[in-house]
Amino acid sequence: MDRQKQRMTLTAAAMLVPLMAACGSEQADGGSGSVGAGKPVTGVRWSVDSVTADGRTQKAPAGAHVTFDRGRAEGSLGCNNFSAEATVDGDRVRLGKTRATEMACENKPMEFETTLARALSDRELKATVDDGRLTLTGDRGDTVRLSEAKDAPLAGTKWTVTTPDTDGRAHLTFDEKKGTVSGSLGCNKVHAEATVRDGHITLGPPATTRMMCEDSLMADEKTLLRLFDGKPKYRVDHQTLTLTSENGTSVRAVAER
Repeated sequence: MDRQKQRMTLTAAAMLVPLMAACGSEQADGGSGSVGAGKPVTGVRWSVDSVTADGRTQKAPAGAHVTFDRGRAEGSLGCNNFSAEATVDGDRVRLGKTRATEMACENKPMEFETTLARALSDRELKATVDDGRLTLTGDRGDTVRLSEAKDAPLAGTKWTVTTPDTDGRAHLTFDEKKGTVSGSLGCNKVHAEATVRDGHITLGPPATTRMMCEDSLMADEKTLLRLFDGKPKYRVDHQTLTLTSENGTSVRAVAER
């Protein structure tokens, strides 16, 4: 990124906090958490799909989301995280005392973050929930569209390993029908039997290729190999998979979009 673009990005990011700090001071009481009968707003992770302001619609970047729970709204504008006091009462959502981080992220639409911040700042929004989709509409017509974010399925998802950090080279895919797991350890390919049951995955001995790579990758491979021929616990939280082996080895991976 050249210096001029970097200055523009930093300026856009710095705008977020002043915009959102202007929110009202209404205290959160938790509200009813619902819009009509049996249509909850609270306790659900909502992925932001788009924001419309001044007659222009902008598509949200991957990762933009918000959760309303226990009198607060928390989430991500796409790059920067934010939180605010929140009241959900019937079909009304009120936000106040919003704060955001001030990171400048490459390849992230900072203009979108600024627009979303404005749409959610110092507003009472009308909420409509229909078939897993939430629409928040301001009195000036600004609209934020969201959809319920569900956990990625363990089987059939390509899980890219983030811990240890193999620079995106290590990945695993579970095949429920075949009862196997296959992928890459960062350098060598791997294949093993895999049986999923009661929050655990029983992994068989790994069959791997025999290539030699730089020392850092080989060290990470050894860490990943400690998962195999054992019964690690697994947990899927939205788009993140955590595997914890009986010997204490912990591996984290994210679902590839």
